[in-house]
Amino acid sequence: MKLDDFDFDLPEGLIATRPARPRTSARLLLAEGDRISDRHVSDLVDIFRPGDRLVLNNTRVLPARLFGTRQRGEAVAKVEVTLLEPQPRGWRALAKPLRKVQPGEVIRFSDRLSATVAEKTETDLTLAFDLTGEDFDAALAEAGVMPLPPYIAAKRAADDQDRTDYQTVFARHAGAVAAPTASLHFDEDLLKTLAAKGVEFTEVTLHVGAGTFLPVKVQDVTTHRMHAEWGRVSAAAAEEINATKRAGGRVIPVGTTALRLIESAADEEGVLHPYEAATDIFIYPGYRFRVTDALMTNFHLPKSTLVMLVSALMGEARIREIYAHAIREGYRFFSYGDSSLLIPNG
Repeated sequence: MKLDDFDFDLPEGLIATRPARPRTSARLLLAEGDRISDRHVSDLVDIFRPGDRLVLNNTRVLPARLFGTRQRGEAVAKVEVTLLEPQPRGWRALAKPLRKVQPGEVIRFSDRLSATVAEKTETDLTLAFDLTGEDFDAALAEAGVMPLPPYIAAKRAADDQDRTDYQTVFARHAGAVAAPTASLHFDEDLLKTLAAKGVEFTEVTLHVGAGTFLPVKVQDVTTHRMHAEWGRVSAAAAEEINATKRAGGRVIPVGTTALRLIESAADEEGVLHPYEAATDIFIYPGYRFRVTDALMTNFHLPKSTLVMLVSALMGEARIREIYAHAIREGYRFFSYGDSSLLIPNG
């Protein structure tokens, strides 16, 4: 299974830099078995059935990109930092320019927030901030900006609108440095309307890491090593999903992050168990899905692990057809783009 098997040509103009407004006006490609139809997210009310259970990732994106300065004598230099994950000694982070930052140096991000470089490796560093707890959260909210994906950040800088746009309406537990983007299409009204129809919801938490944007560098994709992300499925959430399966309802994760988490928490028989750990599950064609019946997801990058995941769900040839249709019809791609609902056996 080669990396080039998951490549396709994407016109630059189809990369979305802003989301649709309102959120539910985004287009939705509905793929049911061998059928494709062009819909809108607002049509989910007519597509989902009573008894379906949507699995939502309630992680909250941190304003994890920081711009600061370091000083050596009279010389002051700019440093850009992207927080990755908390560590015992501080926050693991990426830095630009990394080679010019040295352990022991202080980086000042605002009047309230600064950090000492506690450790440095060839790829990242660890920052020990001068604040903790709620004081750190408040200072980070003031100084940080949303960590937009590289393909958006290359086109424009993050702004205050992204603090709303790049956050789901059900975000509760802070810890992600990237959004579960399929969930960005939901607003409170759509959630209420779906609930009134009999669609049920279960929330889980997977803190999406910057590793989600790392390219696959091996030609034999089966040898790719997946990044790890921390997730939690509560006992109540596991029982809700198991009950839906027993009743014959469909379990539909909203986004690949929710899908990867519930597949990690399920045993070989498809029974979900409480889960609180890191997962580095890598799903590519040949994988046997244990819990997932369908998936709502945005359109992904060529040669990415996420294209491999949807190919595992729908089949490689079928995904090529779906993506060719999306490109032909002008669907908007990636984090702020349009969505799809993939149902293997419609």
